[in-house]
Amino acid sequence: MMPQLKRRTLCATVFAAAALSVIGGAAQGAPGVRDPGAEQFVQIGAQRVITVLADNRMSESQKAAVFHRAIDDLADVPRITNFVLGKYARTITPAQRAQFAPTFRTYAESVYRNRISDYHGETLRVTGSTVRKPGDVIVATQVTGGQLSQPVVISWRVLGAGGAWKVVDVQFKGVWLAITQQQDFVSTIDNAHGDIDVLIAQLRRDAQQPAPR
Repeated sequence: MMPQLKRRTLCATVFAAAALSVIGGAAQGAPGVRDPGAEQFVQIGAQRVITVLADNRMSESQKAAVFHRAIDDLADVPRITNFVLGKYARTITPAQRAQFAPTFRTYAESVYRNRISDYHGETLRVTGSTVRKPGDVIVATQVTGGQLSQPVVISWRVLGAGGAWKVVDVQFKGVWLAITQQQDFVSTIDNAHGDIDVLIAQLRRDAQQPAPR
């Protein structure tokens, strides 16, 4: 059996300028520039996600359904789904994409739920933002409350403008999940001699397993 896909939780920041450029342009914004619109979007949308996962009044099935809708509102799911395939986004067949998209969605939600649920936080607060270029912003937040002994920093990369912002990646403990997933997925397909079906099968298995601590 192929080893479970890596879900790295601690490493040097992989969101350096070169890595950032794979989702969007690499130009950096002027130091100190903030985007209030992007900050407000993350404050509302990310707090909603945190609140859903901290709500013990809902059953797990109810929580999963509400979390799914919250992710739709918060994240650019189609963009992320295409991005994580890396070079294989150009060669995947329509039939494979029809299988990959829902499989990746289920897998990604299980990973994000486990990452955020680890914190047992109740309140998310935006602490600032950095404009890399117009329409491309990193929003920094802190999660506090619940069982946390100290604030946990989570960063969100959002693309868009005005009322059309969407999250394209989330950073936990220095690791940007979409970028890490792309690296792991491409490696898995490479090792399978370009067979994308191997990745799809692996994601289906991994989605049923708890994320490593």
